Amino acid sequence: MGQKLKIASWISVGVVAGALTTVSLQTVARGAMSPLPLEELQQLAAVFGIVKTDYVEPVDDKKLITDAISGMVASLDPHSQYFDKKSYKEFREGTSGRFVGVGIEISQEDGLIKVVSPIEGSPAFRAGIKPNDLITKIDDTAVKGLALSEAVKRMRGDPGTKVMLTMFRKDESRTFPVTITREEIKTQSVRGKVVEPGYAWLRLSQFQERTVDDFVKKIDEIYKQEPNLKGLVLDLRNDPGGLLDAAVAISAAFLQPDVTVVSTNGQLAESKFTYKAAPEFYQRRRGTDPLTSLPAALKKVPVVVLVNEGSASASEIVAGALQDHKRATVMGSQSFGKGSVQTVRPLGPDTGLKITTARYYTPSGKSIQATGIVPDVLVDDTAEGSPLAALRIREADLEKHLMSGQTEDKKGVALDKAREDARKRFEAESAKPPAERAKPPEYGSADDFQLMQALRQLKGQTVVASKTLQVERKDEKKDE
Repeated sequence: MGQKLKIASWISVGVVAGALTTVSLQTVARGAMSPLPLEELQQLAAVFGIVKTDYVEPVDDKKLITDAISGMVASLDPHSQYFDKKSYKEFREGTSGRFVGVGIEISQEDGLIKVVSPIEGSPAFRAGIKPNDLITKIDDTAVKGLALSEAVKRMRGDPGTKVMLTMFRKDESRTFPVTITREEIKTQSVRGKVVEPGYAWLRLSQFQERTVDDFVKKIDEIYKQEPNLKGLVLDLRNDPGGLLDAAVAISAAFLQPDVTVVSTNGQLAESKFTYKAAPEFYQRRRGTDPLTSLPAALKKVPVVVLVNEGSASASEIVAGALQDHKRATVMGSQSFGKGSVQTVRPLGPDTGLKITTARYYTPSGKSIQATGIVPDVLVDDTAEGSPLAALRIREADLEKHLMSGQTEDKKGVALDKAREDARKRFEAESAKPPAERAKPPEYGSADDFQLMQALRQLKGQTVVASKTLQVERKDEKKDE
């Protein structure tokens, strides 16, 4: 079991492109390979030769081969991917929770880049950048209409290099430049606070290498402030996933020892595995159990888990484990539905292959793939409902998505009309002047409707359940 566990401990799970996924940075010995399809390989070589000789202009050999590999892997499912040198580096930065940049969490607003929050202690924090500041230029590039991912790339760079951000602070009606020196940033994936006497809110935004340590630290802080905690809201909304062992550890923090957290199954022997709520399944290369300092009361405190369409993979593992063991009430909207495990195989010192190697299953044996976690209580985004929920993309909407491997219930309600209605609402909202557009409430604030309903659930009060949210099920045949 030791060797099997050693291999399994390097695996992690994630969501769509850009989200955290799987890591296995060791070389795995392959067994005897099946015979190669010689005729098809000859065709591939013939196409390569024709492109080289007949295409309108010369094509680089390396580019042709790299693109062929990328196309082959991308045709499998939405989460398998070939990593070139640049994307491999970005992937490893994402799973480590470390990157080089200025240290701000950002979103988009009216075509500009909005600062959600500077990361405490980061260069941006020290430079005095504040939440809700707008970035109008990055060096000499105007950000109006710039994709969020492109803005991130422009702000990242090598340690010690400088970037100039032009800021607009709305409450002071002024524009000003800030020159920031880039440095390594440690992202904060755990936030939390006591929201009212006896009740706390804990948010996990990703499952990274530092998530478990940050989780333990935040729980200890909460219990020092509120020793007699009566209820906890574990907020996994829009958490795209990340490292599998981190998800197992967070689940184990709430569950009784040695119960099943999640199981996986695939072609490889090491992909057939059951993870339990025990240190050997999540402590990785550490010598000690990172959960030992947690208050014993955490095993029994009432818990509500909040999920939505953006909750995927590792966050679905936690929600599914706590739901199946009756340890928590799951509230919100149906989760994303990414129930597959990816493993990264190194192809060299700076390239790799991320490939789907298994499906995972909740303790009761349910496959989450293309279905997701269905909350015990469906709750709208706001008191006015969830008017745009039907437009949100889930795993089952992705082209070439992997099927669940289990017989699905038939689709109960056609969503075409709901999506058309939501599209019209979105277009009408977008036509309004920016100042009049409805903005989603900040998670963890007094205006967070779902959080308020979770607190009511913990207090035994009546919850305003959704009358409009629908559970999506797809017609799928069992995989052979």
